[in-house]
Amino acid sequence: MTDSFDVVVIGGGPGGYVAAIRAAQLGMSTACVEKRATLGGTCLNVGCIPSKELLHSTHLFEQAQHGFAGRGIRVPGGVEVDLAAMMAGKDKVVRDLTKGIGFLFRKNKVEHVAGVGRIAGPGRVETVSDEGGPRTLEARNIVIATGSEPAGLPGIEIDEKRILSSTGALALEAVPERLAVIGGGYIGLEMAVVWSRLGAKVTVIEFLDRILPNMDGDVAKGMHRILKRKGFAFMLGYKVTGAKAGRAKVTLSVEKLGSGEASTVEADAVLVAVGRRPYTAGLGLESVGIETDAQGRIGIDEHFRTSAAGIYAIGDVVRGPMLAHKAEDEGAVCAEIIAGQSGHIDYDAIPGVVYTWPEAAAVGQTEEALKEAGVEYAVGRFPFQANSRARCSGETEGFVKILADKRTDRVLGVHILGADAGTMIAEAALAMEFGASAEDIARTCHAHPTLNEAVKEAALAVDGRAIHA
Repeated sequence: MTDSFDVVVIGGGPGGYVAAIRAAQLGMSTACVEKRATLGGTCLNVGCIPSKELLHSTHLFEQAQHGFAGRGIRVPGGVEVDLAAMMAGKDKVVRDLTKGIGFLFRKNKVEHVAGVGRIAGPGRVETVSDEGGPRTLEARNIVIATGSEPAGLPGIEIDEKRILSSTGALALEAVPERLAVIGGGYIGLEMAVVWSRLGAKVTVIEFLDRILPNMDGDVAKGMHRILKRKGFAFMLGYKVTGAKAGRAKVTLSVEKLGSGEASTVEADAVLVAVGRRPYTAGLGLESVGIETDAQGRIGIDEHFRTSAAGIYAIGDVVRGPMLAHKAEDEGAVCAEIIAGQSGHIDYDAIPGVVYTWPEAAAVGQTEEALKEAGVEYAVGRFPFQANSRARCSGETEGFVKILADKRTDRVLGVHILGADAGTMIAEAALAMEFGASAEDIARTCHAHPTLNEAVKEAALAVDGRAIHA
């Protein structure tokens, strides 16, 4: 069976399904090949979405346990967790959203091809499924959007029972008494917060001397301090050299960097969250002469073109942060370029969010990066402690920090540690997209009382004009 399309997208995650829909909107016949039974990729099925559902549910539990009494709300007999029901609620959210993408495919006349896809040569994609057998798709243009997979550690075998990837950590059937998290980045801390709220004693083991290595140093320090106060234990500057899984526990062998001092950490479950790697194995890249770098990434030009004519790549398999919204933007722009239009992405204006509580969010340059580059800058900072809406909600942890060019006042970076920082960062991303100055933000009227007033006050603070601090 042979079919011909203007565009064939390999991968139905955030980058792939957006590329497919946008290509179809632009009048191109489009197919999207996805190996999972459902669309949405890692993000929707076993990543961003289920983790945020669990973060929200456990936040409500934590509020009911510790936050209601101070508001004059009594819960006779206390509150309990029904973990099975919580997991069922998470799964329902995922099912509903995956069905939504299927609806969007039908609405836009994108053909969903279920199965594993590989490039079989110029302009050809072969697919194999358990049900339909092999199929060959002819394509004028091919978009590789196969995403990424969890990275592992030498000598540590992930069994998804006691030694877990992020996928396994989303599906535990019981709350572990002790949870060791290897990696102090976004994924590790988010999952650590989920299980800590449900009663697990968490130890975070990080190779570097700080958590959140890609975040501004002030944000990382603030987050470390808050999580430590919540009961987290941190082992910074440690290397995990081995893991021995028994019937009831896991024993990790660790080594202190510098001194070489060896010790062990015992846990009922271990989450390995040391990053992700591009998923490019078995794609048939060699059939068209496409090579990958040492990290497994596919090289592209500014128009997402690979070294093979008519083949493009987007998302986690190419350079840049492994973020769903980055992949989505690349998918849309790539489709527009294939259609002969022009497209643009400002990679300096792509936000990143850690959905712990409080949340951490950032866009643009960190203070450390500006210092290293020798850029002269001014800093404006405003604490949520001085924000009236934060006082009303009782969420006064954290701050907004704005970095602006000392000569031009142009915003170079915005960093937020606080409640709902992930929503608030959109204002900063928009400001950077349009080249705004700190004065532009400071002179924009912000509704009162809102958390976003802290962004305005931080902008005013860039030249010492904050009103409420």
